[in-house]
Amino acid sequence: MMRNIELLDCTLRDGGYLNDWEFGHDNLVNIFERLVSAEADIIEVGFLDERRDFDPNRSIMPDTASVEKIYGGLDRGSSMVVGMIDYGTCGISQIQPCKESFLDGIRVIFKKHLRREAIAFCKELKALGYQVFSQAVSITSYTDEEFADLLDLVNDLEPFAMSLVDTYGLLYEKGLLHYFKQADKMLKKGIGLGYHAHNNFQLGYANCISVLAQETNRKVIVDGTLYGMGKSAGNAPLELLATYLNENFGKDYKISQMLEAIDVTILDIYKKMHWGYSFTFFLSASNACHPNYVTYLQNKKKLSIKSINEILSSIAEEKKLMYDGGYIEDLYREYQKKDCDDRKAREELYRQLKDRKILLIGPGKSIRTQKDRIEKCIREKQPLVISINFIPDDLSCDYVFMSNAKRYVQMSTMLSNRASHIKTIATSNVTSTKTFDYVLRYQDLLDEEALIADNPMLMLLKLLREYRAGEIYLAGFDGYSVMEEPNYINPNMEYSYSTEVAQDINQDVIISMKKLELEMPVVFVTDSYYERSFSA
Repeated sequence: MMRNIELLDCTLRDGGYLNDWEFGHDNLVNIFERLVSAEADIIEVGFLDERRDFDPNRSIMPDTASVEKIYGGLDRGSSMVVGMIDYGTCGISQIQPCKESFLDGIRVIFKKHLRREAIAFCKELKALGYQVFSQAVSITSYTDEEFADLLDLVNDLEPFAMSLVDTYGLLYEKGLLHYFKQADKMLKKGIGLGYHAHNNFQLGYANCISVLAQETNRKVIVDGTLYGMGKSAGNAPLELLATYLNENFGKDYKISQMLEAIDVTILDIYKKMHWGYSFTFFLSASNACHPNYVTYLQNKKKLSIKSINEILSSIAEEKKLMYDGGYIEDLYREYQKKDCDDRKAREELYRQLKDRKILLIGPGKSIRTQKDRIEKCIREKQPLVISINFIPDDLSCDYVFMSNAKRYVQMSTMLSNRASHIKTIATSNVTSTKTFDYVLRYQDLLDEEALIADNPMLMLLKLLREYRAGEIYLAGFDGYSVMEEPNYINPNMEYSYSTEVAQDINQDVIISMKKLELEMPVVFVTDSYYERSFSA
């Protein structure tokens, strides 16, 4: 069965999100020539963005004249060649008339609130002779009424095609076909209808097949990329779409040419930077929110997946797809501040800790490399031993202090298997299926002015100051290395910080420790970045 279906490749544009569009000039040419040889109907060669300087190695270019500098002179075969503009990033002054350009068409992506201005810009491009594609990003953000308004605007424009762009891969088949059928019904007959998938739910390819199965008399365009290379969870793989179209719609795409491009160029990129379905993008799609929210909360390394999901589900509708770092930090802090009545716990802990020598053990690698110092301290000082957010394998502890929900989940089995003499002190943000010995109000132990407000060592020092503990010994609080080397005894506990951030955190901890104005002596048993500055 032959229908009016066209296959569009956007590897050089969407794939560029992964490598800042730096494919290298030879690779740009190779990918383009292989796609021409594969007889792809439409090839998108990159972004037009006047904020970027021209670079022959990158497929992001300041103007249409730059396209000629990279691809000019190459045989385009029967393929239509297009570029893309994210509305507002490339003015009309950067665009030559189509007859002077290497491009046949320009695709314009735009957010919902900018649809009127973007369609007006599309009219200017059309007046210059280009085949114009209107690309409605985050199509799932449109209500039926807003979508109908968009279709009216598109009908007034009469572009070559309009595409449904599932930016965050949120659509299941039912939702996708709802938008597709509404557009097919309302758009003027001559306007093509396209679909651009993302693979957050591993549905990019399947959704394309669902679109291709629809009975329609208009041109249908499906987007794909070589090996699915693309932003976030990646795109529908071009080679799979081409194979499906060959077998089911009488097409004759040259699959071997696509595979050559993948083998020669794309696989080398994949080895350095992976893309495709992942846990992060699943979480963002299942909560219908921007993936940066998920990444932000995961990077805290203090939240269980249950907690992350609960925070994501509380994001206001208007904020979900427009990432706001300050907003998600506020939600995180509010979530952590679970209230509890800790008066009884505080009274009992006060009786146990007052005037006692206390050894706090952190998870730094020094507890292994300088274990003899710790054992000597325990032998000579006979302190109460409190470990923080982990349980040492070969050191006996009296208490474990838990302020990190994620790490509690990791050590809950170990806690249940350990001798019952280890008592548990938890802050109220840590949820448990069992009863902790003592639960303290999380918010009372924070330092809101610190870079890391809930640094567990500082939280516990604040508590010990209040309880008038005796001498305090610190082991395993190494600070963050300014070199690229492990900080923790357990690699699963690692944080990834740049040298500058590591230095800032170390200095901030020192400042926070001094601000506590501890009256009792504090002795570093193992080496620490904090020791010299704190003691000075």
